[in-house]
Amino acid sequence: MSRIDDVFNKSKAKALIAYVTVGYPSLEQTERVVPLLAESGCDIVELGIPFSDPLADGATIQQASFCALQNGITIKSCIELVKRLRQEISIPIVFMTYFNPVFNYGIENFCHDSAVVGVNGIIIPDLPPDESSELEIISYARGIDLIYLLAPTSTQERIQMVTRRSRGFIYLVSITGTTGARDNLTTDLDELIARVKRMTSKPVCVGFGISTPQQARQVARLADGVIVGSQIIQLMLAEQDLTSVRSFVKKLRQALNRAQSD
Repeated sequence: MSRIDDVFNKSKAKALIAYVTVGYPSLEQTERVVPLLAESGCDIVELGIPFSDPLADGATIQQASFCALQNGITIKSCIELVKRLRQEISIPIVFMTYFNPVFNYGIENFCHDSAVVGVNGIIIPDLPPDESSELEIISYARGIDLIYLLAPTSTQERIQMVTRRSRGFIYLVSITGTTGARDNLTTDLDELIARVKRMTSKPVCVGFGISTPQQARQVARLADGVIVGSQIIQLMLAEQDLTSVRSFVKKLRQALNRAQSD
């Protein structure tokens, strides 16, 4: 059983997963915010390894990735960051990136170095399961969960493949398009979540577009967890002491706790 599995097996609470881009607005700020996220109620943290062409990401995360690359962030610096963070936090850490930087670093090297410092999962939006057998085998051998994504447009065949092969949890994209805070979620999201959950007993976590505690509570009534990124990244610029981030994440945690009894 992986550390990510433990999040869902040891607690009946809905999982709160936060995303931040490593190196935005600075590496030092990333290193400050991750322990704060854990303290404020996050169960898992996704660390985005910046890439020059983040196709799945909206304007906020694209800008964050561009800034992080300008700050000199590399896979190596992300791995070194996790090593330091592991001295402070014990919750699961997941890398989210694209296949090109992983391929250039070397799949075996990437999985080995990530496992050594305590990375628990990998999400690669542009690598579908029917093209990821090498990474799947190597990551599994290193004890790292390879987490696949499903979208509203996913076929029945793709849903069956992802629910069978995804480990840790299934990342369900709430909308067709890119990441980013939105005023409203799609009206048929409940039906989409229910359709996926009918086909698997694995946890289903929903991301893309969740930006308020009310939206998080709505999603968590059916899903096993919610993933929030763009709104956190925007709030990280509000104050150096990250007061707004702390307050927002605590409100998300409270909303998910209420969803448990809805």
